[in-house]
Amino acid sequence: MSEKTIGETTGATIFALSTASARAAIAVIRLSGASCHNALTALGVTDMPAPRMAGLRALHHPKSGALLDEALVLRFAAPQSFTGEDMAELHVHGGLAVTASVLDALSEIDGLRPAAPGDFTRRAVLNGKMDLTAAEAIADLIDAEGGAQQAQALDQLRGQLRHRAEGWRDSLTAILAHLEADLEFADEDLPGGVGQKALHALPDLQKDLAMQLDDGRGLRLRDGIRIALVGAPNVGKSSILNMLAGRDAAIVSARAGTTRDAVEVAMLLAGVPVTLIDTAGLRAAGDDIEREGVRRAVATADMADIVILVNAVDTPADDATDDEMKALMARADLHLVNKSDLGDPPPSGWSFTPPAEAMELSATTGAGAEALVARLTDLVVEKTGQGGGALVTRQRHQTILRDVVNHIGAAQRAADAAIDGGGGLELAAEDLRLAQRALGRLTGAVDVEQLLDVVFADFCIGK
Repeated sequence: MSEKTIGETTGATIFALSTASARAAIAVIRLSGASCHNALTALGVTDMPAPRMAGLRALHHPKSGALLDEALVLRFAAPQSFTGEDMAELHVHGGLAVTASVLDALSEIDGLRPAAPGDFTRRAVLNGKMDLTAAEAIADLIDAEGGAQQAQALDQLRGQLRHRAEGWRDSLTAILAHLEADLEFADEDLPGGVGQKALHALPDLQKDLAMQLDDGRGLRLRDGIRIALVGAPNVGKSSILNMLAGRDAAIVSARAGTTRDAVEVAMLLAGVPVTLIDTAGLRAAGDDIEREGVRRAVATADMADIVILVNAVDTPADDATDDEMKALMARADLHLVNKSDLGDPPPSGWSFTPPAEAMELSATTGAGAEALVARLTDLVVEKTGQGGGALVTRQRHQTILRDVVNHIGAAQRAADAAIDGGGGLELAAEDLRLAQRALGRLTGAVDVEQLLDVVFADFCIGK
């Protein structure tokens, strides 16, 4: 992108508080744009620090001249900066009054405006400092709650998805080039069928793309894992939730139907954010509210990543819930028999029999809790595929790869028709061009302006 295009795209010099808006020892205020030098001069900084060298300088209000703070001032000259533009950072004391006064002073300087969410990273993309997948990785890195999410975001930041996307695009380019050689130079002295031979690589390429499209591990890791506790009333689901959470998050009572709505608790397992959900007991409910609770319990299980089906040695399942129980038996990732401290399960009386691999637990005494946490940790790792190199981490990635797979499929069908004598190589070439263009949208190689609002919608101000 040329310097002229950069200037036209980025516009005014922007500024924002890049650290948390809270009392702290230090606060960092960033500026980016052509007016950074003028802004520092307006704040009374006449002795400019050399680029990438910190200097202690007094900051004054540009109109009243009042002293605002003594701050460390850093400058970064274009294009050697995060955004590719001239940048500056003011490391001020982190009092709320100090940061507010400096931000107010910056707003009084001509040519400056407050940054919108994601403005700095948006400029970095527009100025060629990073691609869209790296920009998304920065947002994910900021939002990471656990080490596994952090590792996935760092993989994306280092170009894991970009490198694969560029490889797929290069493969499409090679196939398309040979195919167009067949079409454009049919009368020339070229080896016969070079385009047809190149099309033989399409099935493997489509298979690779489809495999990544079907891999939901990256999405689950980015969004976190939802674990639903389901089962009949009084089997101890709320006690299990409280035991795992380490606090009384749910009301525990011997009275059936105490839990009417889902109770959620956040925790970390294997570095992955997990939401543990206690649901209403499954039974032939006695009133409209309880029936709604049962309906929500089943719906929660349907949407959960992991389902724990809980029974207890003293609590037979309600016969009226046979259908729900049978469905959950097939869906459950883990079966628990709670209240093991009360003795062995009865030989009969349950409307279903737990499988042989069901785990025993006593939420009251804690017996079996360590084994339960270990098994849940294994399930979370299995669902998120940590270390497995999942490429697709956002719905945007899925949507684009689905378009690519569909276009490649259409190209393959057109090529097959051409082999059978029905023509259609031109159609195959067009679908390959569309697939190539769709892959470009993944990294921002094409249509970058149209994608920016989508990518930066959830960014924080100052980044």
